[in-house]
Amino acid sequence: MNSTSDNYFYHQKTLAKSASCSGIGVHSGRKVQLNIHPAPTNHGIKFKRTDLSEGQAIPALFSRIVDTSLATVIGQDGCIVSTIEHLMAAFSGLSIDNALVELDSYELPIMDGSAGPFTQLIKSAGIKNQNAPRFFFVAKEPIILEENGKSVGVYPGSERRITYTISFNHPLVQTQSLSVDLSADEFENEIAPARTFGFYHEIEYLKKFGLARGGSLDNAVVLDREKILNPGGLRYPDEFVRHKILDCIGDFSLLGMPIMGHIKVYKSGHAFNHEFLKEFLTRKGSWETCSLQ
Repeated sequence: MNSTSDNYFYHQKTLAKSASCSGIGVHSGRKVQLNIHPAPTNHGIKFKRTDLSEGQAIPALFSRIVDTSLATVIGQDGCIVSTIEHLMAAFSGLSIDNALVELDSYELPIMDGSAGPFTQLIKSAGIKNQNAPRFFFVAKEPIILEENGKSVGVYPGSERRITYTISFNHPLVQTQSLSVDLSADEFENEIAPARTFGFYHEIEYLKKFGLARGGSLDNAVVLDREKILNPGGLRYPDEFVRHKILDCIGDFSLLGMPIMGHIKVYKSGHAFNHEFLKEFLTRKGSWETCSLQ
């Protein structure tokens, strides 16, 4: 663990310079400007609303989650930031520990529905190695949560890995499983480009209630009963399970430190992932925190 590449992995990282993008919120339909700034060691990932005169920076931590019904929403003192999971997945996938994210609305831009644009934005700014150790949750024994046919578990291991299985009663989705190493290259090439997906009847229902105002074929894979409506089709044959892995990476990043071990997930989503994080944090005898240098 003492090679140059290992030292790079086990040190904290931030952006080399600021980076910006703009887009629309998938639920609000509002245009939003997003600016990501470097941050010092031990700062963590924080979000700040520039449209609020007294907005405070909200730490992207499990304890700040206020809603998971349609997206991951964090909040503090009446201020919320919504739909953070794809950007958080990009931070986690690239091992970015410290950054300040500024935005001028309450919802992050959906971009193309994946973490690909955020990943490329961060890489274009450059990734800076910082002179401080990175800390990990190290699983000492299995931690498993099962309920209503869903399960999430963390198992001891000397690598960072996630295995995910989904099952939908749809001929183009059905049951899909994938296991990936949580390295930056694997994330960038195999997970980050996978787009969020939904079913046409569900999206139309949401729009009737003023939600999914910014949703379109430009930022989601949409299926009807028999086919994919996007003209370009899928980016991967199993893009659906890859996006679920992306969401899971974003959800687990709210622990504030990466997990050293094997995450195994079966038919879970944002809400159940967060139930597992709650269970994980109560099982203090099943893990330890330490740097791995």
